[in-house]
Amino acid sequence: MQYQNHRKAFSMLTAIVVIILMATVAMLTMSVSGKIVKETTAQYQREQAILLANSYTEYAVMAVTANDRTVNCLKTINGTYNGYRARIQIAYIGTAIEINNCPNVRKLGIVTAGNRSPLTIIIDAYINYDDLDNPTGPNITYHRRTVQKI
Repeated sequence: MQYQNHRKAFSMLTAIVVIILMATVAMLTMSVSGKIVKETTAQYQREQAILLANSYTEYAVMAVTANDRTVNCLKTINGTYNGYRARIQIAYIGTAIEINNCPNVRKLGIVTAGNRSPLTIIIDAYINYDDLDNPTGPNITYHRRTVQKI
């Protein structure tokens, strides 16, 4: 009779230890899973920002080539897309005839007229977005600089 009580007590202790081990493994699994989801979200947002910076850079090149610089130089392009805010700044390097009407702030260099240098633009693309995992935290900014001859 005494041995049966010990067997029941041993079975109960074994069950408690197994339950504690399973709970610990479950907590570790949930913790790792949460970290993987957070990292995947951050990677997705960064890739979106990179793609938007590339797109806005190409758009800025097209806009500069279509713009009449003898009347007014294109300085900035702003836009939003699904929570991403784009701010594009354009600076010019070229002959005085080509960039004479550009604001002095955006003229980085004037090439002499005798030099046959093409117009060069510097495009700074800033993409701002909120971290989805930390909405009360600071905004994240992705910056891309491109130098393009026109």
